[in-house]
Amino acid sequence: MNRFPESSTPQLRTAIAATIAVCVVFTSFAFADEAPQRIPLWKDGAPGSKDRMHEPEVVTGTNVSNVHHPSITPYLPSKEASTGTAILIAPGGGHSKLCLGHEGDSLAKWFAERGVAAFVMRYRLCREPNSDYTLEGHAMDDTRRAIRMIRSNSTEWNLDPNRIGILGFSAGGELAAYSAMHPQSGNPNSFDPIERVSSRPDFQGLIYPGKSDTFTVSEGMPPAFIAFGFHDREDIAFGMAKVYLKYKEANVPCEMHVYSEAGHGFGFRENNNTAAGRWPERMLEWLTDRDLLTQK
Repeated sequence: MNRFPESSTPQLRTAIAATIAVCVVFTSFAFADEAPQRIPLWKDGAPGSKDRMHEPEVVTGTNVSNVHHPSITPYLPSKEASTGTAILIAPGGGHSKLCLGHEGDSLAKWFAERGVAAFVMRYRLCREPNSDYTLEGHAMDDTRRAIRMIRSNSTEWNLDPNRIGILGFSAGGELAAYSAMHPQSGNPNSFDPIERVSSRPDFQGLIYPGKSDTFTVSEGMPPAFIAFGFHDREDIAFGMAKVYLKYKEANVPCEMHVYSEAGHGFGFRENNNTAAGRWPERMLEWLTDRDLLTQK
């Protein structure tokens, strides 16, 4: 089909073609601007990784490894739809990779569409081959820094600084639990404004986390939402049931969902209509019950 009018002159056709080309270029820029951009947790490199911060990450499908410049990727709802609540998402992957597909970006988009700001964390991996990083050190440094960064930018991102939570899958669930167990107060004298605020999450989502035998619960800890599969490993299935009882004993509000037909790693996938696949809906209900989704 001829896209130009029959009566058009060669000069007019040239002008029309040029206009179309310009529109295509500007449209491409518009779509590019809509894609969320990763924000480094430390602009000049993370402590202990500055000499490797420029190494490229390794992407295998939707998995990422070789992370030496930890970051967060923001998915923000519109100002009109925002509830003021934010969730930091820590993907799993056994601390050897980050499973960003079903445990990261797709869930973040889902939350943002429902008024909850979500931030996907890329943290340093302590079980990657030849890694010198540690879970309690580098990975937790990244986690606390990410919570602080979100809280310190709460005004810019239209967030309530008292509604900053964390959700983690598997290995990322360990980071989520530890961030609630061992938060750090801000340093009011720090030259870095991010370090002046607390790293304590206001709530936590623990989705089939590992290392549950190391979890402790004390009075006053952030409330927790727990989900895992009946067919998961015994250390998770039995372990998290025991953790729930610890929350009950410490009088810390906790909700637990055990999905009878699920195992490990069910994560979040669009159009998964199984009971386990709809766990984020249950978490939204939990957030609603806790009065964390009312707009202020």
